[in-house]
Amino acid sequence: MSTYHAPLQDMHFVLKELAGLEQVGRLPGFEDATPDTVAAILDEAAKFATEVLDPLNAVGDREGATWNADGSVKTPTGFKDAYRRFAENGWNGLTKNPDHGGQGLPQLVATAVEEMWQSANLAFALCPLLTQGAIEALELVGSDTLKSKFLPKMVEGVWTGTMNLTEPQAGSDLAAVRTRAVPQPDSSYKLYGQKIFITYGEQDYTDNIVHLVLGRTPTAPEGVKGISLFVVPKFLVNDDGTLGERNDVHCVSIEHKLGIHASPTAVLAYGDRGGAVGYLVGEENRGLEYMFIMMNMARFSVGLEGVGIAERAYQRALAYAKDRVQGRAPGLEKLAANATILQHPDVRRMLLTMKAQTEAMRVLAYVTGAAIDNARRHPDADARKRHQAFVDLMIPIVKGWSTETAQEVTYLGVQVHGGMGFIEETGAAQHYRDARITTIYEGTTAIQANDLIGRKTARDSGAVARSVVADIGKTASALANDSNEDLRTIGSDLAAAAGALSEAIDWVVPAFGKETRAAHAASVPYLRLWGLVAGGWQLARGAQIAARRLTEGAGDAAFYHGKIATARFYAECLLPQAPALARTITHSDAVLALADEQF
Repeated sequence: MSTYHAPLQDMHFVLKELAGLEQVGRLPGFEDATPDTVAAILDEAAKFATEVLDPLNAVGDREGATWNADGSVKTPTGFKDAYRRFAENGWNGLTKNPDHGGQGLPQLVATAVEEMWQSANLAFALCPLLTQGAIEALELVGSDTLKSKFLPKMVEGVWTGTMNLTEPQAGSDLAAVRTRAVPQPDSSYKLYGQKIFITYGEQDYTDNIVHLVLGRTPTAPEGVKGISLFVVPKFLVNDDGTLGERNDVHCVSIEHKLGIHASPTAVLAYGDRGGAVGYLVGEENRGLEYMFIMMNMARFSVGLEGVGIAERAYQRALAYAKDRVQGRAPGLEKLAANATILQHPDVRRMLLTMKAQTEAMRVLAYVTGAAIDNARRHPDADARKRHQAFVDLMIPIVKGWSTETAQEVTYLGVQVHGGMGFIEETGAAQHYRDARITTIYEGTTAIQANDLIGRKTARDSGAVARSVVADIGKTASALANDSNEDLRTIGSDLAAAAGALSEAIDWVVPAFGKETRAAHAASVPYLRLWGLVAGGWQLARGAQIAARRLTEGAGDAAFYHGKIATARFYAECLLPQAPALARTITHSDAVLALADEQF
């Protein structure tokens, strides 16, 4: 089977030319993120991904995590040692506050590194992903006592963190959360309830696990306004930082899943033996607000899972196509009787589709990562506000569109392999299975789409959405008037797609208030349209820069020609879907009426 190799050349191109790494490195507090330092970090991350994580991916799929009758969980062979090395190498604290032992690097840098973890071993990468979210919540709203007690060990990776939202009766409806939190005389709480689908809710990597748990106090109002957030450690922590007695939170089972077998998905019981000790995070009844701190970045990270697993599926399919000999390629009959399948036109189409979609997802995610850094650190308040508005719009798109597109890419990966893609030994099937959860994690695609049409589009009457479309239009106009034929074609196709997106926005804004059901029926096509056009926009920007570098005679000419070719393929073969999606959106009332007749 093929070996994962981080696409460092493309990553560096995106970081430098499209996401503005040097500008991000000049933001207050990011001065250490020089191009040389970042290059060294990416080189080391690539080595760890290739040499440590990638070889364990198939092992984890075959063995899976196993639950024991005493409530413990055993992770697959090699995973515990890999996590130890991961933590010792400092990867867990890449972006975290130096006051708690972190390295304080930009999100943009972590975005590239995180993509490598997701590509090499998605099941492994889920553990630090959840820990990052828990750290983020405690850093922003935790008390000084909670920060000093938990953050240093979590940032170091000595302890991991989880996010506990879902309950058997509630699913995504957090208003239905029933976990009880009873106040105690010492200001702690006793928690009682059950949580399901808790990623790495139990594991053998670390001595302690810090659960962030949603629950209700006795005086809490009904609905989402009555939810509070609590820290509930697996082991209580003494004042001197050592571990105390076992807390009353136990793993009563783990799920048997379609994919990500190495990642234990736990059912956790709180309070079966007297009550689980927890500590309130922030203020009572503001738990959902705080949890969204974790969830927003988790959604961004899940979008990166889509990017990472798509890249891995593409690499595996390309390697197979270069090696697999079968038949005569149509139109090339004069060549060797047995050509590799890479010479077959449809295989080339599939591979180029995989490549173009993956690169579009990557650029959109990295540009959003840079905007996160600017929203947090830019010295100008107005600039921070603009960048935050862009981030807010893009997060559901990065999450929803990238994970949906990863389904298509991993599907094509199986198809390129032909019959061998259906056979587990090639590895293509694992990517297809592992990718499937990503459209569900941290809110399904419909949940992301509902957020996009409501809070991110209709709430401000489409102002931010239209401003981004205007930027897309400027790029399209500049390209359409370029002397380069490739760029003119890209610009023309991008302009048509931007027009379709603008039409969709004009429909969504009034429909959200007047035709609520139709607007929600249109939400997922609207999200897909946004991702399709925004991805094409970023590839077009890359083609524009690549053409400039070719004119200057600088860098790797073959690489730059490839960027232009990929962008043109995307523009001519994928962007034409935009008007069709726009039509689906603007006719959603009719579609809904037809559906109502059927169901």
